[in-house]
Amino acid sequence: MMGFAVRILILEDDPSIAFDLQAILEDEGHEVVSVVSSLLEAYRHLDDRLDCALLDIDVVGGKSFGVAEALLERHVPFAFVSASRPSDVPESLRQAAFIAKPFEERTLLQSVGDIAPRPLPCH
Repeated sequence: MMGFAVRILILEDDPSIAFDLQAILEDEGHEVVSVVSSLLEAYRHLDDRLDCALLDIDVVGGKSFGVAEALLERHVPFAFVSASRPSDVPESLRQAAFIAKPFEERTLLQSVGDIAPRPLPCH
């Protein structure tokens, strides 16, 4: 357990994978703000109060690289969760974390812990 809750957007067009992601994250105490399957839906949620996002690359409407760019502009960290190869990611987005499908729960949670902003300590 990380000890702090993270508000997460999931962009995943396979309902069973989206359900698994949501269940793993919520079991760990995180808040899944939205689970969306299309680029259009993802764009609608970009201004939600998000700590990070998990993006499949190939989703309804095309590739999620535009959503990733928009998250970068908003300073919202994200990771790709994809069966694509990391080399398929444009050069400008290669600094993003990449979680290969099929993923292990431990790997997913570690990646979220790595990309999510830490809360400020209370003094």
